[in-house]
Amino acid sequence: MDVLKDQITSLLDHGLHDSAQMLGCFLVSSSAINAETSPHVKAENLYMYKQALQLCKIIPKQNTMASRSSLSTSNRSSSPNSMNISAINENEVKFKITLCHCALSENRAALVEMEGIPSKARTLRMNLTMGKLYRISKQNRPSIACYKDCLRHCPYILEAVTALAELGVSAKDIHSLFPQTPNRSGRPPFDHFDSSRWLQRYVEAQCCIASNDYKGGLELFTELLQRFPNNVHILLEIAKVEAIIGRNDEAIINFEKVRSIDPYTVTYMDEYAMLLKTKSDHAKLNRLVHDLLNIDPARPEVFVALSVLWERKDERGALAYAEKSIRIDDRHIPGFIMKGNLFLSLNRPDAAVTAFRGAQELRPDLRSYQGLVRSYLSLSKIKEALYTAREAMKAMPQSAKALKLVGDVHASNPGGREKAKKFYESALRLEPGYLGAALALAELHVVEGRNGDAVSLLERYLKDWADDSLHIKLAQVFAATNMLEEALSHYQAALRINPQNEAAKKGLERLEKQMKGVDPDAPEEDEENEVDDAEGEQEEGELL
Repeated sequence: MDVLKDQITSLLDHGLHDSAQMLGCFLVSSSAINAETSPHVKAENLYMYKQALQLCKIIPKQNTMASRSSLSTSNRSSSPNSMNISAINENEVKFKITLCHCALSENRAALVEMEGIPSKARTLRMNLTMGKLYRISKQNRPSIACYKDCLRHCPYILEAVTALAELGVSAKDIHSLFPQTPNRSGRPPFDHFDSSRWLQRYVEAQCCIASNDYKGGLELFTELLQRFPNNVHILLEIAKVEAIIGRNDEAIINFEKVRSIDPYTVTYMDEYAMLLKTKSDHAKLNRLVHDLLNIDPARPEVFVALSVLWERKDERGALAYAEKSIRIDDRHIPGFIMKGNLFLSLNRPDAAVTAFRGAQELRPDLRSYQGLVRSYLSLSKIKEALYTAREAMKAMPQSAKALKLVGDVHASNPGGREKAKKFYESALRLEPGYLGAALALAELHVVEGRNGDAVSLLERYLKDWADDSLHIKLAQVFAATNMLEEALSHYQAALRINPQNEAAKKGLERLEKQMKGVDPDAPEEDEENEVDDAEGEQEEGELL
């Protein structure tokens, strides 16, 4: 543990507060080290950055002029009070200018400034910043070189490990960067579990996630969590992956555990917000957004969470928040995912394709593939949808979700339903507990008139999984076959499990109309009157 303490001190000395915080999680499992003294981190004023930028540009000119004048007056004056401007470190000034450009999202100008600093003069923090800038500008080779240089100097920069994994560098290559020189005690620093094995496991986990091997990544992170209980950083990584692959209940539990350990955590909280929406837990979602706004209203995660909150009330307002998150950080993947889903809700699948492609360019994952397939199917572009689904299956050969995605495309075409059935069954063999495939297969049975098969399948799953979605699907099948009492029973069971489930509430309303002998699709009298009143008010407005 002394090695970790030394490395944390070194990271803080280099100004790498985020890396120190992440590494600190492994030293103190009960809580994360806060890089800021105050929990309320505020964004720097834009005007101040511009002023700082101008001042930094003036300093080198003043330095040159002062140097010339000092040469002409050196023989006339040797006062100790004269200003020693030559002591200003020009490379540090250039780095300050770079940070100003970064704060203003002027990444190209920032990169130009950084390239003016000789490679031998770059500090650890400079190399990390340069790696990020090269990556933003899609120059992967120099980006990889910068991140590798960081790890050669300090293997504990976890940001660099994650970046290299996402850029396609293998775990073996990353391991080879770690120094093997003996430490003060005479032992190699990586022959002990605390300083070697956990770091190797962390590298392997990130490489698994980057290559869409979510199962392997989860297993490795779970192993790390046993070594470091209540580790905020590992819990967040696990919860994020669980959210991506659809293990919503497990992900929610882990996100809530993180918030109980560190209530000021903002990282990945937009993922948590999306999960709360799927559970229709509006009270928790409201509370989460309120907390995030009080912690740091300038973070992209906060605006994605706001977008999730507003989606139920105003989809266009929600879209504005999602776009704001991308303006703050144009590499924030949940912002693109949320934007794509909103465009689909607004019946704009062409715009949704652009949003999901934006997410894929940053890092292809299951959700961007799912969004693209849904968008192409909405546009009746079956060929593109099938190509995307097959691409997902190649990228994730052991994923039941990817198999189900191919099945969805075939199911959209009456001639492909038999193929769809095979893909759904394959997905269930690979992951028997995947309810999404079970529900899709049940729907396929219903479409082809095999209601009995659908009921048998769903009831079999209900024996092991008390899930509200299974009850809702069963209720829909029973309602379609006029078995209204059975349908009522399952809608009520769904609401007992999740009282906020909107689909169950709407289904129950329709069922009650059916039981009264009323057409559930017929407009209500109140709705007709409301339309008439609106027309009357419009006419009155024109007269006035």
